[in-house]
Amino acid sequence: MEKKLFGAVLVICIGWFQAEAMTGATIMTSPEVNNATSATLSCNLTNPSSPIKGHYWVKNGKKIEESYSTNTDSYAEHFIEKADYHHSGIYTCVFLTEPQANATIEVKALPHIKASKSSENANEKDKAVLSCGSQGYPSPTDWSWFKLPDAGERTPIFNGTDDKYEIKSTPNKTTLYVKDLDINEDMGFYQCQGTSEVGTGTDDIQLRVRSQLAALWPFLGIVAEVIILITIIFVYEKRRKPDEINDDDDSGSAPLKSNSATNHKDKNVRQRNSN
Repeated sequence: MEKKLFGAVLVICIGWFQAEAMTGATIMTSPEVNNATSATLSCNLTNPSSPIKGHYWVKNGKKIEESYSTNTDSYAEHFIEKADYHHSGIYTCVFLTEPQANATIEVKALPHIKASKSSENANEKDKAVLSCGSQGYPSPTDWSWFKLPDAGERTPIFNGTDDKYEIKSTPNKTTLYVKDLDINEDMGFYQCQGTSEVGTGTDDIQLRVRSQLAALWPFLGIVAEVIILITIIFVYEKRRKPDEINDDDDSGSAPLKSNSATNHKDKNVRQRNSN
């Protein structure tokens, strides 16, 4: 019983010492990047819990392989040549100690807003679906849609306006539904806008609305081609048949030269034998 009690106390003490070692280690990070052209991220570890065997960097939960180093220094840095939406995100420096020590640095950039299609086609009286997505960190906290006129200021579109528009948004995507399309009122350019704590990004989409009769033209064209083809075949057959009949009659009335010649020879042979 005493041995079990002693073992339990020993485990608790070891856990306490490990916790103290972990809390003793601190990492100073620099800087927090906010829409900069370039940046050098750095971490400085003090009071490590054990000797440092190396370090590496992680971006958005994925290890940056080329950043791995066996350097035992307590200082690590990572250079970002262009802090745009491609390279924005959450960076973590990881020191190879027991246990590992790590800290995070945020690299923020303007949201990169991109329409799923540069233009969208839809038929009159149908529904059009326009969508945009965002890339980069942080994600937009607010999405907006606008109708762009040929001249003048853009017109904001609000969700549920006259049952005409419906907007559905997530942090990384927004979708605009335009219902009961009118070829005169709804055709044109639309703009999606995403806003984050860093700033705002936009992109444009062109909506083309086709007349209800437009879908019939390909079908009518196919029907016309079939009718023309049938007519050509019918006229050709009508003109060809009389010629074939005439050719058959001529060949039937013509005497067979080989048969007539044979008959004459047989007649001459019979006359000579009688004599």
